[in-house]
Amino acid sequence: MPKVLISDKMDPKAAQIFRERGVEVDEITGKTPEELKAIIGQYDGLAIRSSTKVTGEILEAATNLKVVGRAGIGVDNVDIPAASARGVVVMNTPFGNSITTAEHAIALMFALARQLPEADASTQAGKWEKNRFMGVELTGKTLGLIGAGNIGSIVADRAQGLKMKVVAFDPFLTPERAIEMGVEKVGLDDLLLRADFITLHTPLTDQTRNILSAENLAKTKRGVRIINCARGGLIDEAALKQGLESGHIAGAALDVFAVEPAKEHSLFGTPNFVSTPHLGASTTEAQVNVAIQVAEQMADFLVSGGVTNALNMPSLSAEEAPRLKPYMALAEKLGSLVGQLAHGELRNIAIESEGAAAELNQKPIVGAVLAGLMRVHSDTVNMVNAPFLAKERGLDVREVRHDREGDYHTLVRVTVGTAQGDRSVAGTLFGNAAPRLVELFGIKVEADLAGHMLYIVNEDAPGFIGRLGTTLGEADVNIGTFHLGRREAGGEAILLLSVDGVVGEALLATVRALPGVKTAMALAF
Repeated sequence: MPKVLISDKMDPKAAQIFRERGVEVDEITGKTPEELKAIIGQYDGLAIRSSTKVTGEILEAATNLKVVGRAGIGVDNVDIPAASARGVVVMNTPFGNSITTAEHAIALMFALARQLPEADASTQAGKWEKNRFMGVELTGKTLGLIGAGNIGSIVADRAQGLKMKVVAFDPFLTPERAIEMGVEKVGLDDLLLRADFITLHTPLTDQTRNILSAENLAKTKRGVRIINCARGGLIDEAALKQGLESGHIAGAALDVFAVEPAKEHSLFGTPNFVSTPHLGASTTEAQVNVAIQVAEQMADFLVSGGVTNALNMPSLSAEEAPRLKPYMALAEKLGSLVGQLAHGELRNIAIESEGAAAELNQKPIVGAVLAGLMRVHSDTVNMVNAPFLAKERGLDVREVRHDREGDYHTLVRVTVGTAQGDRSVAGTLFGNAAPRLVELFGIKVEADLAGHMLYIVNEDAPGFIGRLGTTLGEADVNIGTFHLGRREAGGEAILLLSVDGVVGEALLATVRALPGVKTAMALAF
């Protein structure tokens, strides 16, 4: 039974879901990093919120860990490259608090438009400064959306309900999606020039860090109001303060800061500045939703292999997983085979699918091929870290999908480029379930890939099979299955034999010495 640790306070429904899905769960919160390191090795999964820091040191101690699930969207507290290198899936729950965060952005927009926090403080202080707080209407104003993903699209929908015009900057926003959302897709400079209100809904990356820099803030129209409920670091906070003090920026509302917790900040006390302590996801509904979602996602992965909202591997739904499982087994065996047979430095790899295989999600198939290929050199490689390791080593990976259907109803072909030329293997599924090799280096051959095998390239000549059988028999090696392929009579032939035990170097040397043998290798699957 898989075992999960919940290390941060989470709604009790999370633990309940784990148990209902057949996953053992411990709820142990408030541990120091050293205390967490001492116990993490016994768990297959780790469910966290924002308090637990999943560092490289924690991951190194997590010898059985397969998945980290973040109940929430931000994963700044998880070392994703280190997790990927160790083959640990990292998931988040990007949709559980989407409505809550979007509503908070809208609330802060209203607060800025009508100066609500200052008016409240003034009134409760016994003043009645009705003429001091002259706000602006949202109706008819232009909202500039930086980031038009899930949360941004909800903000756009709510803003349109307030009769605002919405312009959006997002490199990944297609013209079709912009029309569907009812927004105008624009460049960043155009947005800065036109927007009366700007709200940010983008992750913090190298490309988005300080996207509202001093230079970009200077491009905004005078009187702009800025809201950030996404991530600290998206705005140059010093430049924002200068803009507020000069009056160029009419107001700013931040729920997030570059350094948190922000118990002291130069912006505090600045006129027309509103702040909240990272409350974007802080509603009862959101906390329940993200706890339920992270438990469901992690349980699906640990029990059935489903991968949802993973940040370092392709998604694979629990419904897809059973259908893809035999294809991934085939892909992994083909990757392993070509990895064992191809000599020298690998320059590139192409994974081609045709027939039924071409209709499936290709990313898990590609990941399985790379895992099989690279596991030849390390037994810690899996589908998560294989693409990471391939990229790290500069291996060019190509994914090719063919609409055609050839001799087989489904086919996966793996071709690697080496200094000696391309080497290709292909396989299919027998009965839609059992992986079967059907082509090896251009030669037709049908074979199961399992256990210990012997691969031989020899001259096709009478008597060879008898001599090989005698040699193996004298070495007390029993043959399980025997598969033969050749290009033409009297030419080059390939033999694949499954044997009941390990073929040692001494026996391999004897086989290589047989007349007509060009290559002899031991394989293992």
